[in-house]
Amino acid sequence: QVQLVESGGGLVPPGGSLRLSCAASENIFSIRVMNWYRQAPGKQRELVASITSGGSTSYTDSVKGRFTISRDNIKNTVYLQMNNLLPEDTAVYNCNVAGIASSGTRYWNFDSWGQGTQVTVSS
Repeated sequence: QVQLVESGGGLVPPGGSLRLSCAASENIFSIRVMNWYRQAPGKQRELVASITSGGSTSYTDSVKGRFTISRDNIKNTVYLQMNNLLPEDTAVYNCNVAGIASSGTRYWNFDSWGQGTQVTVSS
């Protein structure tokens, strides 16, 4: 079982910045894609940003130019740098990682989710 541990949420004023981190546990053989989702109260969950194994990134339109997704392949960690935060960015943010895990001679596909971290943008 691959577990993800998130950190970095909090309360910031409009225009502020936060950096979210999501670290995967051991037994990672390879990672196919790392995603950040968010869900605001009363709204559907949306995909905010993705980064592939090759380093290609994509963003939802509302965060382009403000958010940056990156990864550390050695630490199996994905980051979301959020700048110029707006009140509408307020949500619970979850990371999602998919790939192949291994232990000894066993290999298996995984698709894991973090526990979620609250981001609140308010003055």
